[in-house]
Amino acid sequence: MKNLKSTFIIIPTFLLLLLSIFAFNNDNVNKVDFSERIVVRQDTTFDAEAALAELREKIKGRENEPAEDVYENLEILNQMPAGRFLNIMNRAFNNSLGVSCDHCHNPDSWESDEKPTKQITRDMWKMVGTINQELLANIDNLQSERPAVNCTVCHRGEIKPSFSIK
Repeated sequence: MKNLKSTFIIIPTFLLLLLSIFAFNNDNVNKVDFSERIVVRQDTTFDAEAALAELREKIKGRENEPAEDVYENLEILNQMPAGRFLNIMNRAFNNSLGVSCDHCHNPDSWESDEKPTKQITRDMWKMVGTINQELLANIDNLQSERPAVNCTVCHRGEIKPSFSIK
């Protein structure tokens, strides 16, 4: 059974390696220069710091309650304390993708699902969980006790994942 699990990890990893070698070393493939990427914000008039200050004021006294009890329409990070949830949204997601809150949210209706980027983020968070809890956990001989990936591993501060080698 362990050999079967290894096969399910080794074969896709090998195929990804071959694909990346082909994509980055084949002169017939159109190459893309990622060195001059520009981060585009949804709304340049949106003031993230003011919005976060307003949200912190709104949840004052409830910072240690589970996020799902304080905010509406949560599907990830539900049990995290509400105050920490805001910090994760601001520092982890925003910085990892080089965006502001309004990239995924309508600041007039935070709970709204009107922007597709909100669901994409939820789905990618699940993908990160699968990688960390299932795939990395089954790789023998890793030097780290708790190997993990996060949004920054692929996005590196950019909206679109960065696959270029710099």
